[in-house]
Amino acid sequence: MKILDQYILTRFLYNFFSAFFILIVIFIFQGIWLFIDDLAGKGLGIVIIGKFIFYFIPTLVDKVLPLTVLLASILTFGTFAENYEFAAMKASGISLQRGMRSLIVYVILLGGVTFFFANTVIPKSEQKMFNLRRNIAKVKPAAAITEGIFSDFEGTGEGMNIKVDKKYGEQDRFLDNVIIHKKTKQSVNNTVIKAKEGELISSEESNIIQLVLKDGHYYEELKPKGSKDRKKHPFAKSKFETYTINIDISELNNQDLEEDRNITTDKMKNVGRLIKDIDSLGKNNLEKVEAFSKNIVNRMGAFPETKVKDSTLIKAQLISSAVNDTIKNKKIANDTIKTVDELLTSLPEWQHLQVVNNAKTTVSSILTTVVTKKEELQKRFKFYNSHILSLHKKYALAFSCIILFFVGAPLGAIIRKGGLGLPMVVAIMLFLTYYFIGVFASNYAKEGNISNILGAWLPTLIMLPLGISLTRRATADKGLIGFGHIVDGIKNLFKKKEKASKE
Repeated sequence: MKILDQYILTRFLYNFFSAFFILIVIFIFQGIWLFIDDLAGKGLGIVIIGKFIFYFIPTLVDKVLPLTVLLASILTFGTFAENYEFAAMKASGISLQRGMRSLIVYVILLGGVTFFFANTVIPKSEQKMFNLRRNIAKVKPAAAITEGIFSDFEGTGEGMNIKVDKKYGEQDRFLDNVIIHKKTKQSVNNTVIKAKEGELISSEESNIIQLVLKDGHYYEELKPKGSKDRKKHPFAKSKFETYTINIDISELNNQDLEEDRNITTDKMKNVGRLIKDIDSLGKNNLEKVEAFSKNIVNRMGAFPETKVKDSTLIKAQLISSAVNDTIKNKKIANDTIKTVDELLTSLPEWQHLQVVNNAKTTVSSILTTVVTKKEELQKRFKFYNSHILSLHKKYALAFSCIILFFVGAPLGAIIRKGGLGLPMVVAIMLFLTYYFIGVFASNYAKEGNISNILGAWLPTLIMLPLGISLTRRATADKGLIGFGHIVDGIKNLFKKKEKASKE
């Protein structure tokens, strides 16, 4: 490696790691605000919060790394141009492409490392962070209750949904306006408990948490054995001053915060798992659609299936030829009814309303089934689309680092400004354009409005011609936007008109 390559690479790496560290800190604080409800005021230790941030950092790479490459390239080449170092290079016969050679090799290697990171580290990090957020509520029962919404006490053995208006006191042990829905084994809410106040009482030596409710009412829906009594919907109601519910958390206290809960999303899977799941999900969705279509056709009865000819029918035809000989002279009358009106006129008057009502009921039932199934299929295909999108985003992230380098490097040489002023503004504007295009394209792709592959690659494809154009302009020592040829064209047009008027 020559001295010039070492110098350019050293300056770029300095700007790269400086920008990466600053941006990762900014995005960490921005991400903490998103999960502030999961962390703040729940008595969590520094170790747990540190683990959460540690697992959260890799998930920011898809946002931070492209912006870092863009900003570092603008800063590096902007400083070179501002200090006339590029002018000295060109005077020595060194072109822009020659100066970028060492960085091109570095960025290509960075793209490979980025793909490896997105394929291995980020999925594991997403899984660890999800399990940590989920299991915090298991180890800290008070943390499982969120103010203003129903919180599920899953895994406590009690099967309850709890809603409180306010939590206060030491470790949020005191509760105001408590509403509890108790579940049966079939996950049916048949018991409702309301209380003005509540308190969570626990001890380090005990595996039982007591939920003490004060000044409330107890409602329970009864299920009698007789069908006649069920129609009356009987229930039991009582009033209490103090009501205690014991919750066994012996299994939860020994729970590992990073335990795998066997719940995976598309972001938690690597390329191999995504390809496998995409194939199985696609086949499963097609089977669901075909089965539903056959069901609707059979229910309507208006589209009989055409029978496929088979070689076994030849024997059947030979056997039935003897039977056909006996009915040669018999005539089979065709159906004379061709329209609905003819069908109704052929029936007695007392059957008209009955036939119409039956038809309306059947059509209404089929439409309801279609609408319900449509929503289910839309969720299935959205889940399927998200897998294809995640697969191609892993490849697009690696290429985006390379493309954005070819946008930032020539742009820095053109604007000829270093430091964190104008380069930072330009980099943020370009990155926001790239990021929001990616967000809108991803949402459209998940809904099936555009191709899933295009949704993942669209921001990169838009930046590709921009990078080519800027590289060509920087190589030719042209400005960012050239209006010279437009002005010259207008001048020539006026000159031609003046000559024509004189003649």
